Amino acid sequence: MNIKILPNEYWWAGIVNEGTRMPLGVEDRAVVDFRNVKTPNQASPLLLSSAGRYLWSDSPYTAVFEDGEIRTDAPVEQKEGFGTLKGAYLAAMKAHFPFAGEDVEPLFFSRPQYNTWIELMYDQTQEGILRYAEGILEHGLPAGILMIDEGWAEDYGRFSFRAGAFPDPKGMMERLHEMGFRLMLWITPYISPDSAAFRELEPKGYLLKDASGETAVRRWWNGLSAVLDLTNPACEAWFEGKLRGMMEEYGVDGFKFDGGDPDMYRDDDRTFRPASAWEQTRIYGLFGKRFALNEFRAGWRLGGQPLVMRLADKLHSWEENGLNTLIPNSLIQSLSGYAYHCPDMIGGGEYQSFRENASHLDTELVVRYAQAAALCPMMQFSAAPWRILDEAQFAIVKQAALLHESFGPYIARLAKEAARTGEPILRHMAYAFPGQGMERVSDQFMLGAEILAAPVLKKGERSRLVKLPEGSWEDMEGRLWEGGRTVSVDAPLEKLVWFRKTGGR
Repeated sequence: MNIKILPNEYWWAGIVNEGTRMPLGVEDRAVVDFRNVKTPNQASPLLLSSAGRYLWSDSPYTAVFEDGEIRTDAPVEQKEGFGTLKGAYLAAMKAHFPFAGEDVEPLFFSRPQYNTWIELMYDQTQEGILRYAEGILEHGLPAGILMIDEGWAEDYGRFSFRAGAFPDPKGMMERLHEMGFRLMLWITPYISPDSAAFRELEPKGYLLKDASGETAVRRWWNGLSAVLDLTNPACEAWFEGKLRGMMEEYGVDGFKFDGGDPDMYRDDDRTFRPASAWEQTRIYGLFGKRFALNEFRAGWRLGGQPLVMRLADKLHSWEENGLNTLIPNSLIQSLSGYAYHCPDMIGGGEYQSFRENASHLDTELVVRYAQAAALCPMMQFSAAPWRILDEAQFAIVKQAALLHESFGPYIARLAKEAARTGEPILRHMAYAFPGQGMERVSDQFMLGAEILAAPVLKKGERSRLVKLPEGSWEDMEGRLWEGGRTVSVDAPLEKLVWFRKTGGR
């Protein structure tokens, strides 16, 4: 198919990890490849236009932007006449990924989250987890959801805590609950070869088979593992039973569902029922709906589902897959129907990058990252800010966390509305204010219809330009600004720039 791009028309593609490339206009040359299974984040086969048009296909396709046209290598559904980016999104959402009114746990939005990954990495221990949780409270941060990350189990497919590292896991969970935390465990759909689980599951046909009919053993970031065949209802029941068992035995509240990346699957895999690589990723996501507390990173066509979607692990960097991607990629999540999204761990969650920079962490980056996350739907800590920052810097980060908590009821209300209307929580400026030249603004966003957030995203900057939409705006210090213009705002390190639209929602 060939689609002519209109003058002053811009397009966004539903590939979350490519947010910094968006939008694409009449003069741009680019390839948007929904067939590429190497993406580490969510994707949906959707193209949205600022002129009220959209393209969709249930199957992957490639779209080439060149010479003022979009050329697709397969038939796609083309719809138009919806006026604006918002109109196109709402039409596509209702037709292809409708929200069903299923609420997400409000605590995700009303309190900061905490993850033990960067502090403990693969050495998760009862002592270390309790020390991290105690540090949160001792330093005046509010209790919230605490995620115990990878390393709590002996191997993949074993659903019990490492005996030496966790002398009393149930007691640990009870203590954490008493401290006010809800608890999630890191989990994957992978099974360690030559393990008890592998020997149990392979004869039952619960493990994925390759094109030759042999049990597939695939390489991922932690080595080689077999993969659960979740197209098999009996395998699903086994997996759910193991997770429910941990909830009952230890008091776990939910799970961080990592893995499930499409490049762990193949289109020619022999599965219980036929499923492409992308479809197997989707099935893993739908499985997670069974648990009220869930988090995913990979996903395919899961817009509208009551699933928490995190951005892929970011480098400890300003420009290279770091803070520079937080807002652009979050905007693509919103425009793809992933309303309940988290902008990765503050300071970056890519552990090798954090380890390489451990002796010279950029503390300014950590502060600005916390501010950028503060008015997102969720914010998540991992590296203990009281450990890596000085007293003044930590006070700024704590202020950002408390600001997020103060907005908690507002964000939770937006999440509840999203479940029923499909409206994003975090919104692109062009979505909220069509016809005002906001299409290429990707360093500020709207939180609902009322709050404009404009965090500093570049090292050393102590002021920034903000494109204020038409109307009247009140800044964080109570001063009124007339919109319809670009303004320069002071932004010392301790200041997160945000405005409230006056005159109601």
